[in-house]
Amino acid sequence: MKPRNLVAAAVVAASVTALPALAQDAGTLKKIKESGSVTMGVRESSGGLSFTLGDGKFAGFHVELCQRVLADIQKQLGMAKLDIKYQPVTSQNRIPLMQNGTIDIECGSTTNNATRQKDVAFAVTTFVEEVRIAVKANSGITSIGQLNGRNVATTTGTTSVQLLRKHERATGVDFKEFFGKDHADSFLLLESGRADAFVMDSQILAGLIAKSKTPGDYKIVGEILNVEPINIMMRRDDPTFKKAVDDGLIKLMKSGEIAKIYDKWFMQPIPPANVRIGLPASDATKAAWASPNDRPAEDYAKKCAGC
Repeated sequence: MKPRNLVAAAVVAASVTALPALAQDAGTLKKIKESGSVTMGVRESSGGLSFTLGDGKFAGFHVELCQRVLADIQKQLGMAKLDIKYQPVTSQNRIPLMQNGTIDIECGSTTNNATRQKDVAFAVTTFVEEVRIAVKANSGITSIGQLNGRNVATTTGTTSVQLLRKHERATGVDFKEFFGKDHADSFLLLESGRADAFVMDSQILAGLIAKSKTPGDYKIVGEILNVEPINIMMRRDDPTFKKAVDDGLIKLMKSGEIAKIYDKWFMQPIPPANVRIGLPASDATKAAWASPNDRPAEDYAKKCAGC
């Protein structure tokens, strides 16, 4: 090969190496690059994972993880600035808003299961949740069996009551369902006495109790109904964006930084009320950090057969 051709080939090779695969993608990354912005789906009352601070500001474990990941993507795309827009979502509308392009990444409290994987994609698991029951401390309720004839609240668009009904320990238990439009609304059903129990992810229950006017009036009781992976959500069929998100999260896992971020949101006082949720990372969550994966809830259910 002539020297001039060698130089040309070297320039081409260097260009291919230097240009991140991210910038060549035709999906979410191209949209971010061209628009200079990204829309993050967030929750208003999902415990320490994602919550509102008021005035259009949001915070939490998953919100910060997404902010860290998006900062990495911004650098890889060579962008001087990236405008992050925050879009509140609910359990009912989060998947449709992802599918129609309203949000680009959802950083809330979404369970990764096989059914949802047909509609959306999930990043590697960052949090593993236990579904439990919250009751008034003076209710006398300590187990699922005592919910017979009671009013049970949960949030529209979640699977908590279905889990309760499917759980073998709930066989023969007949209760009336009440649905809140979001987690705060569901907790209000319990707080006001319209519901005798609130079935939901334990960290959401713990967060709502900690932020309530009288935390000592409530407690989390009963059997573990299910163990579920809670993941950051993205659009399906966009593997380049998923890889970028996964790579950012795995970097935080390998460095140990994710444990520090977790401690910040679950073990230390958090805004706006400066309350402490006090929920140490579970062994299942630590295992997910040690061996990154995006396995659905059904895989965890097999292991939880005796829980």
